[in-house]
Amino acid sequence: MTTLFDKLGGVAAVDLAVDKFYERVLQDDRIKHFFANVDMTKQRQHQKDFLTYAFGGTDKYNGRYMREAHEALVEQHGLSGEHFDAVAEDLMETLKELGVSEELRAEVAAIAAAPEHRKEVLNQ
Repeated sequence: MTTLFDKLGGVAAVDLAVDKFYERVLQDDRIKHFFANVDMTKQRQHQKDFLTYAFGGTDKYNGRYMREAHEALVEQHGLSGEHFDAVAEDLMETLKELGVSEELRAEVAAIAAAPEHRKEVLNQ
């Protein structure tokens, strides 16, 4: 079975998408403040690792769980559903800009913006 990771183009495609995604995020006035004091090299790698796992590129993920990784952002910085939606929108726009088909973007959205992920990120 071909994974979403493979359909998207594997490591090179995920790396490029994550790098372009964070370029967009860091220009987005709705959410860029959440990354003001973040080591973006590490952040990009965490995101690449997570998406590789989430899209079926590996069965191992050694990163923190979503709830734990975002807890301080919710409690101390007011991370909300509006912010989650902005991140999801930026991801979809990035994939569109990179020429990813609507069908594959829908598969990505079903995983990345899934209700269970939203609840975990927002600590609900």
